[in-house]
Amino acid sequence: MKKAFAYTGNETVGAAMAQRLEAAGYVRTDDPVEAGVIITYCTSQTALEDAYFDEEGYMQTAAPGALLLDLSPTTPDFARELNAVAVVSSLVLVEAPLVVLDVARPEAFADRDNLACFVAGDEDGVEAARPLLEMLVGSVQDTGGAGTAQLGRAAYTLQTVSQIVSAVEADALYRAHRRSAGPAAAETGQAGATTPLAEHVLDAVSAMRFDGDYTVEMLMGELSAALMAADDMDLILPHAEASLHLLELLAVIGGADKSPAALALVYGEEAACAEQGLDWTRAEQAYGEGVEDYDDEDLDGLDGCGDDCDHDHDHGRDPYQGYPGPFGSFSAN
Repeated sequence: MKKAFAYTGNETVGAAMAQRLEAAGYVRTDDPVEAGVIITYCTSQTALEDAYFDEEGYMQTAAPGALLLDLSPTTPDFARELNAVAVVSSLVLVEAPLVVLDVARPEAFADRDNLACFVAGDEDGVEAARPLLEMLVGSVQDTGGAGTAQLGRAAYTLQTVSQIVSAVEADALYRAHRRSAGPAAAETGQAGATTPLAEHVLDAVSAMRFDGDYTVEMLMGELSAALMAADDMDLILPHAEASLHLLELLAVIGGADKSPAALALVYGEEAACAEQGLDWTRAEQAYGEGVEDYDDEDLDGLDGCGDDCDHDHDHGRDPYQGYPGPFGSFSAN
């Protein structure tokens, strides 16, 4: 049993993990009873909850003593809950949220050194999982008890998204001015405050390389988890929320399976989007028409409150209700 593993989740990630495990002598099985190691990487909370808590989920079907290795992004609260249920089910749960270092690399999961993870859980469980993790990723950072790896992942996600969005927007500004200035404008230019991650994204934008194994859907799942972790603490993160809606827009027009570098297309010409298979009519269908034809007065009353409201409340609505659409939604269980 010890050399058999099961996997549930994104198949691009699964294929990369399976290749390394099989090279080390492991055999993949679809029967969780046979698996000594069970690995999950889900891009939505709904899928993650189903993987573990569905009638056929691993909490019901895994053999006692099996190692459950979750690479998914989720909230610290859910990670602690998952760990507690695993303990009473005689299973060993280790949270090890996956990190892709160069998100713009076409084959992002092919190179072990392009991957890292935070790891947390029971000390014995973490030590049992460490050889496997070191086989799968290039860097493993131990963070402590249950929930701490997901907290570290959430903080890392917020920094990553900020770098990607700011780099893309700065580049969009350069490109807009170059188009306006005509042929005499410089062909290249970048703000000097870019990070290595931002440089990778901008290199992909310059090369018009918008496809890759690490996708907008994955980034949305990570950012949704980070925002729900903040929501669990009654913390509002406006920049992260705006970034999530920007990614949602890219997904709506057909970019969910694109590299995060494709975010640059949202700021460009519609024709360039069409060349990459993106369709802005989908946004019109999703959000309605006429969004370009309003002024500030047109916004009055749209939120259901009067002119005297300073909006320091939620009007009884869940700000995350219905998001993130086709990718599920994160619970605060």
